Amino acid sequence: MAAPRKAGGTGDRPDLFTAALFMGFGALGLWAGRDLTMGTASAMGPGYLPRIVCWLLIIIGATIGGLGAVRARVDIDKPKLWPLVVILAAVVGFAFIAEFFGFVAASVWLLLVGSIADRDSRLREVILLTAGLTAFGVLVFIVGLGVQMPIWPF
Repeated sequence: MAAPRKAGGTGDRPDLFTAALFMGFGALGLWAGRDLTMGTASAMGPGYLPRIVCWLLIIIGATIGGLGAVRARVDIDKPKLWPLVVILAAVVGFAFIAEFFGFVAASVWLLLVGSIADRDSRLREVILLTAGLTAFGVLVFIVGLGVQMPIWPF
């Protein structure tokens, strides 16, 4: 939840920070791909799409920054460490569980543990979403895209 707007001053700090990240990643991508051949729209080189995406990041960042600069001042809240730790545990657990117990167990772990990060989550909703997203993930990644990962541990 954003902090209340403060009287005086301009600059929506979260938007300005976001703009700096977008523009920084765009510039870093342009720099990293500087040696790739651009090509043309009809004969795209390996640097064509990355360069377009990086320029779009820079344009989006500049737009967000411009809008954030004229808004009333909003400070950035202190980061909450608990949700970060929970999400990290969910993602790392997914990687280990997928290798030994299959996609279904890993997906259930990821979604159930990840839901702990949201204090407003309801058990019934989490269970229904976990079932639906796990089935969707199996259909898209394992069946549709042919990802080489076991579905079940057996």
